[in-house]
Amino acid sequence: GASLPQPADAPSLLELCRELAYRMLAHCNFCPWNCRVDRMAGTKFGACKLASGSRVSSHFHHTGEELFYRGTQGSGTIFFTSCNMRCAFCQNGDISTDKDNGEETDPRTLATMAWMLRHEGCHNINWVGGEVVIHLHTIVDAIALLGRDFTPTPAERKHARKTKADPFFWFDEVPRAATYAGKFNAPMLWNSNFFMTPESMKILRVLTDVWLPDFKFGPGRCAMILAKTPWYWETVTRNVALLAEWGEDFSIRHLVMPNHVECCTYPVLEWIAEHMPATPVNVMAQFNP
Repeated sequence: GASLPQPADAPSLLELCRELAYRMLAHCNFCPWNCRVDRMAGTKFGACKLASGSRVSSHFHHTGEELFYRGTQGSGTIFFTSCNMRCAFCQNGDISTDKDNGEETDPRTLATMAWMLRHEGCHNINWVGGEVVIHLHTIVDAIALLGRDFTPTPAERKHARKTKADPFFWFDEVPRAATYAGKFNAPMLWNSNFFMTPESMKILRVLTDVWLPDFKFGPGRCAMILAKTPWYWETVTRNVALLAEWGEDFSIRHLVMPNHVECCTYPVLEWIAEHMPATPVNVMAQFNP
């Protein structure tokens, strides 16, 4: 029945998540490739071909996402380069296959991008790629900054604009729309291929408000043939089932591919119907040969 003590100016759950992400980076197990390379050292590379640095290709008000994410002002989308899958039909192939695309971005610059997008009226911060889980450490670091009353300097804002992809549209800043009870308030949207480990999922559970998983392939060899990715079905079904078990907010994207309706589309939709029939599903047609 005693009153709680005043919050101490000490590490919080945000800092714990950040520390865990950087420890994982030293023997990288962000995704099921489980390469175990020390990306901090950067002397060997795994499936994503990345060391510890993260690169952002672009960031902008995305008005092409699902309606309940884009709203009226757009989803505040930040596109990372590189990927841990090798899809032969990637719509963002230029950034997912080119690890040197875009600008190298540290956590403060990344936090600045998110801060600016939210102050310009974006309804959420949409972390996407390429694939985002391979940049987990940088994103968690940026979120920790945003949770600690981060305000970018004019120089940091100018630097972050190097990758801003909607320069012909001016968005008025409305700071009061970006805060709640005096604190920065931006819903975090995790937009991912969902080929990641339970360890990554546990860190993200603390930080993510809404999830947008891809679910592309059926249980056969299609993921190996088209994306050079083993363990796909068991990984994605496990991770999506975790979201349902945790009671998270999420919707699923499924890309329909030529000659893969019987082997991929039907099994995917049947699995969703059996396990989580109330989940929104976006059946997509953005196949890019």
